[in-house]
Amino acid sequence: MERRPQRLRALRAALIESGVDALLVTSLPNIRYLTGFTGSSALLVASVEAHPMLLTDFRYAAQVGDEVGDFARVRIEPASLWDGLRDVLSNISGGPRIAFESAHLSHADFERLAPLAGRWQFRPSTALVEALREKKDPGELVHIREAVRIAEAALERAIRDVRVGLTERQVAGILEHHLRDLGSEAAPFETIVASGERSALPHARATNRVLGAGELLLIDFGATHEGYCSDITRTFALQSVNPEMQGVHDIVREANLTASGAVRAGMRGRDADALARSYIASRGHGEAFGHSLGHGIGLEVHEGPRLARTADAPLPVGAVVTIEPGIYRPGWGGVRIEDDVHLTAGGAEVLTSFPRELMVIG
Repeated sequence: MERRPQRLRALRAALIESGVDALLVTSLPNIRYLTGFTGSSALLVASVEAHPMLLTDFRYAAQVGDEVGDFARVRIEPASLWDGLRDVLSNISGGPRIAFESAHLSHADFERLAPLAGRWQFRPSTALVEALREKKDPGELVHIREAVRIAEAALERAIRDVRVGLTERQVAGILEHHLRDLGSEAAPFETIVASGERSALPHARATNRVLGAGELLLIDFGATHEGYCSDITRTFALQSVNPEMQGVHDIVREANLTASGAVRAGMRGRDADALARSYIASRGHGEAFGHSLGHGIGLEVHEGPRLARTADAPLPVGAVVTIEPGIYRPGWGGVRIEDDVHLTAGGAEVLTSFPRELMVIG
């Protein structure tokens, strides 16, 4: 089903509610969401009254026609998109109030709009399109499910090849090879492979550290399908596991299962975060869980909604979020278990199925 007209109608309603007449879209994921265009150079003007106007350059002259069709008027700029934008705005109909995406427009680019300030009133806006993206439609959910399937199949293959003596970077390379082989378009973020005491670093980068027996191995990664992401973390034991490792892993696993089972649309992000945080704290590790419980995933691997101690907004029906509690102890190591969860009207649907038990590999 064609979703772009519905998305444009929703955006126009949001513009009217915000008291503006048009939106200058500079975020490429937002442009893709609204128009279907996947290029790396574009500006979009979406107004309450006029047809959307998309500007791009010669490199995408053929591609933009295939992807956008007649949904938007397309303008191919031979030089600067910003010069073309000034021309487009000088001829656009409608009111003078134009919102811009304050989170995505640099100050240098904002200054390019200065010559138009006499005719147009430029106003900062936040998350007008991102708020629409939080609720996934059935087509988006199909792509996320496939990104999950690819990621889990790649991890299943990769752990057969992981062994003590490899470096973290070699493990990342093995996993990324399988991701590509199984159809992932790209890595949605830099693959995290952290072993031993480095697993206590929540966003560790893979290094040349050699994997050792009796250590923890944390792998956080994802796949991309038709632009949509998955985001999964599992923690393994290398060759053997001791009671302390098993005990910490059991706590994180229970926190993950508790939150995944109880999270609901309509719940505040802070209350969802508390589902796992309160359990980990009750087991004496509250200070060792320093990051938020999760975030939305979609065209970007980190998008709304937020599941965090400071997040008051309710979680919308249709969102796909991560549930990723962890315990991190400097000098010892860390455990994180992350799943992707769809918030349906009837409850939480966990999209990920890779085993959550502490598997011994290598």
